[in-house]
Amino acid sequence: MKQVLSTRRSLTPEIEHDLLRDPRLGYEADTGKEFVRCVEHGSPTPLERWHCHDEYELQLIVGAHGRAFVGDYVGFFEPGHLVLTGPRLPHNWVSADLPPDGLAVRSLVIQFREAPLRDGMRVISELEETLPLLERARHGIEFFGLSDAVRDRFYRIKQSHGLERFAEFANLLCLLNRCEDYRLLSSDHVGFNGSDDALSVVNKVVSHVNEHYAEALSVGEVSGLVGMSESAFSRFFGKATGLTFTTFVNRLRVNRACQLLMERDSYVSSVCYAVGFNNVANFNRRFLEVKGMTPTQFRRQAAGRFKSDGA
Repeated sequence: MKQVLSTRRSLTPEIEHDLLRDPRLGYEADTGKEFVRCVEHGSPTPLERWHCHDEYELQLIVGAHGRAFVGDYVGFFEPGHLVLTGPRLPHNWVSADLPPDGLAVRSLVIQFREAPLRDGMRVISELEETLPLLERARHGIEFFGLSDAVRDRFYRIKQSHGLERFAEFANLLCLLNRCEDYRLLSSDHVGFNGSDDALSVVNKVVSHVNEHYAEALSVGEVSGLVGMSESAFSRFFGKATGLTFTTFVNRLRVNRACQLLMERDSYVSSVCYAVGFNNVANFNRRFLEVKGMTPTQFRRQAAGRFKSDGA
């Protein structure tokens, strides 16, 4: 019984609090007033663990290769890998090729709190430009082509204080916000093109699917929900999202399956039926299409999000 309980606990990301942010691990000294915090750490380190926190975090890998785990994303990293994660999005970067004495600096990290930005938007309208970036970060954003510029900006922020520090950080946000070469890492994000009225319809459909993904879903049912014919709804949804309704449902179900595979020890067949697929073969095919690996392979790779054996 103890062994089972221990396994279940290990599947949950550790929540990082200020008490864990020791300057000996690379954090700046805490004065209680920080909006932006810089962290420069090596590897191995206790910071390499499956965890989450309330802050946004921009992580730039400057040394080592290994596996990146962001939400339900599993992939590889190398120097230049740059990712922004949102609040409470679990993550870990596990190094795989460290020299015998480890690395003095593997990651340059900037953490910042959401509340001050949201509060600032009420009186400084220019800050609202960051809203799309902040929302995308809830899925984890990998940026391309910005590594050198961000590395330079990291040290500018770290070496400055007060208003100058905020100005340097604002420049960093501008840099990230303007970048068009990026990808979202965890749980498919539904893109949208259309008017506010169309967005309202899409949101109604997405909410319905989120509530009923484990049940049988049909175009006829959902088109009736929004007052359209099946053909009109299919055209509308494809134009608005770039996806067929069936593709959207399959992707959402696969993403829910990823969460179950990471959080529970259930059989793959049990996960298959729990997320709404009606046979395991179809589940495996759709999972492979979305994630590039089978559910079993995903679970095996996802297990690496826990640092072990000195990795």
